[in-house]
Order: sequence, then structure tokens, then C-alpha cells
Amino acid sequence: MDKPSIYVETSMVSYLVARPSRDLIVAAHQQLTVTWWRDQSRNYDLFVSQIVVDEARAGDPETAAKRLAAIENLPLIEINDNVIHLAQSLIKSNAVPKKAAQDALHISAACVGGLDYLLTWNCKHIANAKMRSAIEKTCRGAGYATPIICTPEELED
Repeated sequence: MDKPSIYVETSMVSYLVARPSRDLIVAAHQQLTVTWWRDQSRNYDLFVSQIVVDEARAGDPETAAKRLAAIENLPLIEINDNVIHLAQSLIKSNAVPKKAAQDALHISAACVGGLDYLLTWNCKHIANAKMRSAIEKTCRGAGYATPIICTPEELED
């Protein structure tokens, strides 16, 4: 039996390797991420896209190296014309705001890639209950099943 598949969005990778935050909520999310990665990730087939790689590469070189090391063996979902067109549709339909174009690309990569889950801590533009129905409607209208968009605390065995 195949394992369920997950698109690992950049916020997951960032929380996985970041120094503990002084913000209690962020620190809790970081700890949940580390625990999920250690205890749960082997139960899934994990994927990233070049967008995740590019975002992980940005910023402080030492931290970027840790982010890149965490994902170096994960297969890439191709960013092709279908991914770009779906991302544009997500923005055009106002399912995702124009200023969050990268987030639209993450969602569309997971959809076009046919993955089961999109795992993220981005609750502003991706794992947002108010936006979920519009995201799903747009993806469905384009002929894609939307992965379950969730945070690590929602995806535990």
C-alpha cells in the first residue's frame, strides 16, 4: 500500500530548523513541527517544489543551509504550465490574494501534483478556514482535487 503524500510548504521547513522563538505560540508550533517530523513524517511520502527550495535558500546562509539539508532528499513537484495557470486562477478568483502569489503556487503545485495533503503553518493565505471553500471551488473548477490543507497538529496518527 502506498503512503499518503504530502506537499511540505516552506513554513514547515522554517519551523523545523529555526532557533526557538520567544513568541510562545510560534515556539509551540516549532516544537510541534520538530515532533511531527521526527515521529510522523516516515508515515508519508513527502514532496516539495522548486518554490520551497528557493524560499528555503533565502535569508541567513547558516539557517538556509539547515533548511536545504532538511529537504535535500525530498522529490520535487514540477512547476509547469498547469501549476502556473492554476495559481493564476486562484488569484483571479480571489481565492488567494494577489500579494500572496507564492502561496497560490504552493497550493497549485500540491493540487496539480495530485498530493493528499499540503502541510503548512501559513494560516494567513493557505491553511485559512475562510479561504478554504474558495480555494477548493477554484481547484475543482480547473479539474483538480484539492489536497487536505492542514498544520502538523491536525495530521497526527
